[in-house]
Amino acid sequence: MTSHSVPQRYAALSITLHWLMLALFVGVYGCIELKGWLPRQHPLKGPLLGTHALFGLAIFTLVWVRLLSRLQKRPPISPRPPAWQTALAHLTHLSLYALMILTPLLGWLMLSAAGKPIPYFAFTLPSPIAIDPDMAKQLKYWHEWLGTAGYWLIGLHACAGVFHHYWMRDNTLTRMLPERFLTWRQATESRQGPANRHQP
Repeated sequence: MTSHSVPQRYAALSITLHWLMLALFVGVYGCIELKGWLPRQHPLKGPLLGTHALFGLAIFTLVWVRLLSRLQKRPPISPRPPAWQTALAHLTHLSLYALMILTPLLGWLMLSAAGKPIPYFAFTLPSPIAIDPDMAKQLKYWHEWLGTAGYWLIGLHACAGVFHHYWMRDNTLTRMLPERFLTWRQATESRQGPANRHQP
């Protein structure tokens, strides 16, 4: 690829970060939902909450790497979508980045205000604010509010990818798929032949 060529897919780092952060989101939401289903004194509630916090802080760490990776040349959508779809996509991405930064940050501040330790792998993070139970309650409210909004944002993002792939028939989704997956899919379609490829 020359310096003036247009990439057809995102760089490997961007693709890896995208799917890794999706896995972390599944872990974040899965842990907190499972904790909510368990009885009040269940012994797994504490470990689930700790894992939830760990995954959230991992997202907070990786989002900065992902922001830097966006400086790389990005592949254009082909065929080019309408301007309103492009604007909506930019707004959704901006909202997702705000979610990935603010939600873990609020969780960190919430635990600090509650006077609880903040373990992060082999480290214990410092408490950036003093203990304040009333502030901890407010921070918990906004942390949970953003977490709920995240369901809708992530769902909208996923639905948009499916819509572009199956309805608009553009390369929005395939730009972010690993090359190995695309190679496997092309090989599978070649073996099926044109007659079976278009069956529902």
